[in-house]
Amino acid sequence: MSLPPSVYDAEPIPEAARAEIERLLTTGDLFRYTAAQDAPVTLLETEFAQMMGTKYALAVSSCSAALFLSLKALDLPRGARVLLPGFTFAAVPSAVVHADCRPVLCEVGEDYRIDIADFESRLPGVDAVIISHMRGHTSDMDAIMALCADRDIPVVEDAAHSLGTTWHGQNIGTIGRIGCFSFQSYKLLNSGEGGMLITDDADLVARAIIMSGAYEHMWKKHKPRHGENSNDLTEALERWQNRLPLYNLRLSNLAAAIVRPQLAEVPRRVRDGRRNHDHTAAAIGASPWIVVPGKLPPEERAPDSLQFNLVGLDDAQTRAFQTAAAERGVKVQVFGLSTDNARAFWNWQFIPDLPDLPRTRAMLMRACDCRLPARLTLADCDAIAAALIGAVEEVMTPAPQAATAG
Repeated sequence: MSLPPSVYDAEPIPEAARAEIERLLTTGDLFRYTAAQDAPVTLLETEFAQMMGTKYALAVSSCSAALFLSLKALDLPRGARVLLPGFTFAAVPSAVVHADCRPVLCEVGEDYRIDIADFESRLPGVDAVIISHMRGHTSDMDAIMALCADRDIPVVEDAAHSLGTTWHGQNIGTIGRIGCFSFQSYKLLNSGEGGMLITDDADLVARAIIMSGAYEHMWKKHKPRHGENSNDLTEALERWQNRLPLYNLRLSNLAAAIVRPQLAEVPRRVRDGRRNHDHTAAAIGASPWIVVPGKLPPEERAPDSLQFNLVGLDDAQTRAFQTAAAERGVKVQVFGLSTDNARAFWNWQFIPDLPDLPRTRAMLMRACDCRLPARLTLADCDAIAAALIGAVEEVMTPAPQAATAG
């Protein structure tokens, strides 16, 4: 039996990065603030802001750092309640805790999106909201933004999985007050580690810039996106000079040099990732034991992985399916059955008074996840789909009984 391709290998870094990386290795100029101007990190920030259509961007060490700085930049009181979905990565509630705030979890449905009724019921007493577009699935942002606007609650978008996704044609990450992105190796842009914070709010980004580690007057090297002539950022940075603690969450020039040439690859990666996802989803959705939740009408996704729910399988059969898929060369993660999974909320035992969230728990016990990067061909996707269908059929279709002599 031929096995599907590895889905864990990243795309090669574009050749265009090589000259800049060689220059940095030769000069040793890896710190973002050494150059008087146009350091690789500064250029990445202005180019990313331009690509997203926002005024300001701040490159940091991770998306987790961006989320933490977002909450600190909002100047929330100690112990502030921050509402977030019960289906996200452990780094998100961890960022809330690190920001001296308290995570409040809401239910998530079988389509991996926020249960709006439960979300609304938990809004009283909430000081801020983080919307995790988990695995690139966009919750109903129209409803969420309306509910939060009525209560003057700021919204931070955790768009780690959603670069390139749009909602009513608007880039995900630009709908809330702040958007946060990841450059970890499994994301659309890859520098191994790294992240980006974007916003149109000069005061918010000024606070984040200083707290990220812009000591003394290093903040003078931060600029709005190309074409923005406003003095709002300079005035805000001058206002916050020496008034905020430094957390030193900067991105290095080397990481920026790796990411910058990948910006031009984003449209192609979005296109191919959507093609691969939709092709594979259609194939496996023909199985009576697999359901792939569809997108919401305003959403155009940029998926780099595939999620689906198993239907009619108990725990033992679900584990048997995982084993059968692995034997066929496809690693499937069932969020609720993988030991100590960082996406299963009951493992976030650092949260006081951790709720049960029965709907989210039930979803996680049958929700499956497998990598499906944009670099795969349709033939690769067919091999993965065949492995998944074959695995579930092996588990759910009884073997014929051998005839016995009369």
